[in-house]
Amino acid sequence: MDQKEIFNLFQELGVLKEGHFLLTSGRHSDKYMQMAQLLQYPKHTEKLCRILAEKVPEKEIDLVISPAVGGIIVGYEMSRILGVRNIFCERENGKMTLRRGFQIRPGEKVLVVEDVVTTGGSVKEVIEVVKENGGEVIGVCVLVDRSNGKVDFEVPFQSLISMELESYDQESCPICKEGNIPVIKPGSRGLR
Repeated sequence: MDQKEIFNLFQELGVLKEGHFLLTSGRHSDKYMQMAQLLQYPKHTEKLCRILAEKVPEKEIDLVISPAVGGIIVGYEMSRILGVRNIFCERENGKMTLRRGFQIRPGEKVLVVEDVVTTGGSVKEVIEVVKENGGEVIGVCVLVDRSNGKVDFEVPFQSLISMELESYDQESCPICKEGNIPVIKPGSRGLR
């Protein structure tokens, strides 16, 4: 599948939404990638994760880790394809952390996997958790890079599809200035 075919699949499944959205990063956008619309179909999820797994920068991986909630399914599928263990981080008191007895063993080679990045904030937090626990981050893989390659994780970074979808801080959001479209917070930390 090339990027055009992937984008067509996203359109067919209703992944790309238009409106006025508050992103996880805190920024506003007129477009939102609702990856849950894709991830509800294992056949499509597996196919796209296989393509992404082929882009993994280093094949020696011990562990795949993802931020909850958006990255859990993608991380699990990537770990299944790569044949490695899978865990996820989640927020506790506003801070990304390991819970549920999950552990990163010192020296483990870790691939961070996410569904969508805009500023990369959640992924950067997961990278810090890996480092704090003695793991070595060997790369980051995401299905959709909304920054069009502008995010720097200081490790090899691969995406299935990369595009620039405008986002704004609240003060400069043109949609807010128009005042006729209410902001909605989709995804795992807001409205559905």
